[in-house]
Amino acid sequence: MTLLKTDLSGKTALITGASSGIGRGVAKAFAECGAKVVINYPTSAESASANEAAEEIGPSAVTTCANVSVEDEVTSMINFVLGEFGQLDILVNNAGIARSAPVENIPTSDWNDIFSIHVNGTFFCTRAVLNHMYERNSGRIINTASQLAYKGAPGFAHYTAAKGAILSFTRSLALEIGDRNISANCVAPGATMTPILGDVPENILNDIQAGIPRGKLAEVDDIVGSYVFLASDAAGHFRGQCISPNGGDVFL
Repeated sequence: MTLLKTDLSGKTALITGASSGIGRGVAKAFAECGAKVVINYPTSAESASANEAAEEIGPSAVTTCANVSVEDEVTSMINFVLGEFGQLDILVNNAGIARSAPVENIPTSDWNDIFSIHVNGTFFCTRAVLNHMYERNSGRIINTASQLAYKGAPGFAHYTAAKGAILSFTRSLALEIGDRNISANCVAPGATMTPILGDVPENILNDIQAGIPRGKLAEVDDIVGSYVFLASDAAGHFRGQCISPNGGDVFL
């Protein structure tokens, strides 16, 4: 993907859940724009994929392992980034998982896992970087929501509820940040061909695609431009907003 007229040189970006999917694409796009990128991954099982992503990007990328739902691991991760680079300019809260079940069959453990990673992870990472950004009066926080937070989806009540919580958190955060040179916004991607859709049956994917006016599921390259924009100086007046590259699936 060619990203024109976007200069992120001199910036350091941390992207959670960046060993694959949209997070990996965002890390690559930021690096192409000149940023140094930190690729977060949750467990040793993802280390090979994270290292592969870093090698693909080149010397501007490093990796760090941390489960964003665990407060102490988040603290260690942020300390690593600040120790390595001395600054953190862009935080992308992207880590997430998806599981499917009707409400009456959702195990409590699945509900808690979804909220721990999506909502607690977004909160822990954001809280951990805010004082640093306040001290520098500079920063961009970009949270990953979903168009499903607006329209809902049968079988995904826990996932859509968590994404809705991220939207609300972002808006309140934006109000708290106020007139500082720090922004908090969301990207709410539509259905995108990433590993998170790997277990979705083909007939369901076909039904999803049929409901998208553009007539196709997104590729990662269709999504990452929204993150690049929100990370850039051009988005300085965007506060508490949500950009949704979804092919027309939902109109915000």
